[in-house]
Amino acid sequence: MVATIMETIFKEKSRGKVSLIHFLVRCFAVAATILLLTDRIHAHVDGVEILGNDVDAPPSSVQGIEVINSEAIRDDQWQTVKTRGSQFVVGDRPFYVNGFNAYWLMILAADPSTRGKVTEVFQQAAAVGLTVCRTWGFNDGGWRALQKSPAVYDEDVFKALDFVVSEARNYRIRLILSLINNWDGYGGKAQYVKWARDAGLNITSDDDFFSDQTVKGYFKNHVKNMLTRVNTYTNVTYKDDPTIFAWELMNELRCTSDPTGNKLQSCMQAWIQEMAFHVKSIDPDHLLEVGAEGFYGPSSPARLQANPNTYAGQVGTDFIRNHRVLGVDFASVHIYPDTWMPGASVDAQLKFAQSWMQAHIADAEGTLGMPVVFTEFGVSTKARSAFNATSRDRFIQAVYGLLLDSTRLGGAGAGALLWQVFPEGAEYMDDGYGVVLPKAKATAGIMSVHSRRLVVFNSRCAWSCRWGCRKEEEQSEDVDDD
Repeated sequence: MVATIMETIFKEKSRGKVSLIHFLVRCFAVAATILLLTDRIHAHVDGVEILGNDVDAPPSSVQGIEVINSEAIRDDQWQTVKTRGSQFVVGDRPFYVNGFNAYWLMILAADPSTRGKVTEVFQQAAAVGLTVCRTWGFNDGGWRALQKSPAVYDEDVFKALDFVVSEARNYRIRLILSLINNWDGYGGKAQYVKWARDAGLNITSDDDFFSDQTVKGYFKNHVKNMLTRVNTYTNVTYKDDPTIFAWELMNELRCTSDPTGNKLQSCMQAWIQEMAFHVKSIDPDHLLEVGAEGFYGPSSPARLQANPNTYAGQVGTDFIRNHRVLGVDFASVHIYPDTWMPGASVDAQLKFAQSWMQAHIADAEGTLGMPVVFTEFGVSTKARSAFNATSRDRFIQAVYGLLLDSTRLGGAGAGALLWQVFPEGAEYMDDGYGVVLPKAKATAGIMSVHSRRLVVFNSRCAWSCRWGCRKEEEQSEDVDDD
């Protein structure tokens, strides 16, 4: 809406149809419109406020979800996301993220009877304006494995991942593909170590994953096979596909055998450096992130008190040091106050989430000079949790409000991905954190409003341009018309 008004003003001005006074008055009106769209952004801790009056009414709905108004992206505009300072950009425009997690996409896509659930969740996510999805690009050993043994793949499962990437593109949703799990679920680093032991290597700890040359070779081969995969649906190599938002080295990496990570070349730090170089040597164009939870370590002792508990500083990760690695493009942080602070009240957990986010946004801007994405955030609504559906919405609203505080200033708070979204009929996989959008109308409304606000910011030119690029585009069109 704002972009359309500006387009009209600049076109009329360039063609001499608007006086200078009228031009200035109408520009002031546009600025006021932007402020009206973005001034009521702060989280309401005392209750959820669904803000539906500050944007145009949605034109349609998908299974009970209101569809937001957003300009369709043409294929020639589907460009790879880059970074510029502490912001994401697509071309010359900022790209702030509202997204979600759906780790299970490849597994359900591998079964023809459940493949439609992938389409369904993308359709529902796109309807509320979600633009990025994080999912697993691995399943090592075990049931419906992608990688059955080192560098041996099940082609049917790989084709299922091809379908996920293709379908995401159809709904203009970009993907963060995680390359391995720290945990045992879907194989993880423990499976790689088991493969090495089965091959006769004397490995004593799962953390040898980070240092053993054979195991690192297994992982490097998987990285290469993933990045150079040619999609059987689109015929586009993964490393050339703008649908891929970023690669993630490992989900929630930890190295508890080196609890402080205090050595300059600790097992964790050396591995991140080596694997970041390896990824970028194959795919220099896509973004890369570490996959860490954001716990502070000894490189920033003043920040240790920001951690949710003492143990968080003893898992071998170090937020500042881990992101000061050549090839790492943006910082990743998770937010799970209910897990990290069991027994604390809802208000105490919301207060922690606020300080946790503020610390990481400040460090991303000032110390690291890169965007930060809260790649997992959520709270459980299971019986023993302090949260129910209503207080969960307060939490989501609070996260969005803090991000919009950063966005209004062009800051490093680049987005957040809710853990997690399911389509109807997939609730059997719910870990207590799941949201089924057609059933959670209030939650879907909060997410939709946040998406609409981001559309305003993402439709602007680069911050330094101050609308100049739009004027240049209009002048170019006028020349073409003449």
